[in-house]
Amino acid sequence: MLAALLVTSCAGGEDKESAPAANPSSSAPHGYVEGAKEAAEQQSRLLLSDPGTGDTRVLDLITGKEHKVPRVAGGAELTTDGRFGYFHTSRSTQVLDSGSWMVDHGDHVHYYRAAIREVGKLPGGTGSQVRSDIAVTALTGEDGRVRLYRRAGLEDGKIPSPRTLPGTYAGAVVPYEEHLLAFSEEDGKTKPVVLDRKGKRVASLDEKCEEPRGDAVTRRGVVLGCADGALLVDESDGTFTAERIPYDEDVPEKERATEFRHRSGSDTLTALAGDSAVRVLDVTKREWTRVDTGPVVAANTAGEGSPLLALRDDGTLRGYDIGTGKEVAKTKPLLTGGQKKGAVGDGEDGDGGPVIEVDRSRAYVNDPAGKRVHEIDYNDDLRIARSFDVGIAPGLMVETGR
Repeated sequence: MLAALLVTSCAGGEDKESAPAANPSSSAPHGYVEGAKEAAEQQSRLLLSDPGTGDTRVLDLITGKEHKVPRVAGGAELTTDGRFGYFHTSRSTQVLDSGSWMVDHGDHVHYYRAAIREVGKLPGGTGSQVRSDIAVTALTGEDGRVRLYRRAGLEDGKIPSPRTLPGTYAGAVVPYEEHLLAFSEEDGKTKPVVLDRKGKRVASLDEKCEEPRGDAVTRRGVVLGCADGALLVDESDGTFTAERIPYDEDVPEKERATEFRHRSGSDTLTALAGDSAVRVLDVTKREWTRVDTGPVVAANTAGEGSPLLALRDDGTLRGYDIGTGKEVAKTKPLLTGGQKKGAVGDGEDGDGGPVIEVDRSRAYVNDPAGKRVHEIDYNDDLRIARSFDVGIAPGLMVETGR
């Protein structure tokens, strides 16, 4: 799953909760977005899909209302950038506007809600990777070619004509600080490079990154997963730098961090380390920690002193103190019949599987076999705050509005 990005945008549709569209003017209040309603709190929604049937829902976590949306046949993977859901099928990537998002200005945040609507299809299927910032969405195909789409077009409810960049790149191309971060193969080495929005190289970074997999945008910069740990790429006054954050031990290939999960805005990342442990990367401290959890299906954390959340294969959600590795909380089984990793798929066979989505106050765990989603208060000993019966097997789930 890609890390969710904080994006600015506007929605052109309306629903019962949306403000009437109006013409913006010089007297429009700060934060005004035409066609959307600004709210005082985060407007979280869950995008849910059954990979077997294609049935898809949007669950509004503010109202508790479930919205039916068109089926997504053959959906094998679902990712998000904080507003849009990207349903990756074998032939294309379908885009759904969830109608909820946030805008982070650093010292304050704006929250918005608007209509839920289909946007269209991007080329490229399950091997494609999508990353976004406030201006562009980058689609990196299996062949390494990159197409850039204007965010304004997606926000208007349509797929704009893309700009296809010259050359090919290894791994996902990540928009960052009005540029693009990419991996280039040179002299037998994989190194990060910085491109402008037309695809012209403007900088090459000194550090190499063998076998790049996984990335996350944090307030400290972009974290890129490598065979020997991670690179942290940052920008200051137009200059990009890369800093290595190596593992503190020799790590077997099967235990490397290859997909990061974290709360949007947090600098604490999690990644499965094989079948029985989780690696936690504190970006601020430049420090890796391994937590032995036992057989684990999914993991995440809110960071900043919150527990590591690990979903075990017996269906229980457990909380761990990241510093000591000690288990501090445990739920009853949340998954119908338990869940062994890969039993309903790990995203590679198109069946989806349980994940943990985390925001500022709650975590969400999907139970595909039980056709429900559990809301967890991770600040209250993993108390089950709510459970939603969604009527479909939600093997794919992401949270928007963050």
